[in-house]
Amino acid sequence: MAEYKGAASEAGRVRQLLKKRELQKEQLEKMKQKIENDNVAAIQHIGAKFSSHYDAVEQQLKSSTIGLVTLDQMKAKRDDLVKEREQQLAKAARELPEDKKGKKKKRKQKQATLSFKFEDDEEEEGNDDDREILKDDVEEKPVKKKRIGKNPDVDTSFLPDRDREEEEKKKREALRQEWMLKQESLKAEEIEITYSYWDGSGHRRSVKMKKGDTIQRFLMKCLESLRKDFHELKAVSVEQMMYIKEDLIIPHHYSFYDFIVTKARGKSGPLFNFDVHDDIRLMSDATKEKDESHAGKVVLRSWYERNKHIFPASRWEPYDPEKKWDKYTIK
Repeated sequence: MAEYKGAASEAGRVRQLLKKRELQKEQLEKMKQKIENDNVAAIQHIGAKFSSHYDAVEQQLKSSTIGLVTLDQMKAKRDDLVKEREQQLAKAARELPEDKKGKKKKRKQKQATLSFKFEDDEEEEGNDDDREILKDDVEEKPVKKKRIGKNPDVDTSFLPDRDREEEEKKKREALRQEWMLKQESLKAEEIEITYSYWDGSGHRRSVKMKKGDTIQRFLMKCLESLRKDFHELKAVSVEQMMYIKEDLIIPHHYSFYDFIVTKARGKSGPLFNFDVHDDIRLMSDATKEKDESHAGKVVLRSWYERNKHIFPASRWEPYDPEKKWDKYTIK
């Protein structure tokens, strides 16, 4: 007859379950101890300023853990507590009282030189969030460097002064612009030029020009007028014409303005006056200085080459701006 063993098998099963539960409890304690050791090591490595943060997390982890939990549950719970703690710190930093911020700003303004490396006493006074706020304020409002001025009681005119030099430069530029405008206005003024077409005898004409016009442009206008009365000029170009003023052959590239502004002088009169006086050499043999302007002569270059040994062409010579005529002579 078989013997009933139900009670004994149940007792063995209970003992196995208790033993298994004891092993799980020991593993859980070892796991918690390892987590605590890791947390302590991490806290020591990061610094004392973060110790309160992680201590609070561990305290919450211990108080919220009831009964037996698995390792994954423990890690998930710990991560949730860390995130919650970080959110609380961020919210506290945003709600920092304004008077505390003002004190930090005043302390920053009193510093002789700015630096983002805080002193030890500041590290003890505030936490990491306060330092971030102070750093932002310093970056937004940098202190301007004070400029050292000169002693007003000492003569410093001989010293270089950037502001004074800039002011003088502006004044010189303004004067230059003003002078340029005056010169352009002067060049635009009209004058009446009286001239004589010379082919052995004089044929007087007059033409209106601007002071800024060149001799070449003047000769072109003369040709337009003279071609109607002198057939030998019909096929002549301006390069074949010459302008003689006060016994000087004037090059084509000069302008009337050039002689006016320089008060240029010729052999027998000023080159800058264009009012007309009769040439006394054609009326008498007087040899005295005359401070009067004579009508310039417009001649063909071919006529000059044929008659340059005969008066008055014998007195003509090319204009040289370097040559000075102190006295006017008429021979």
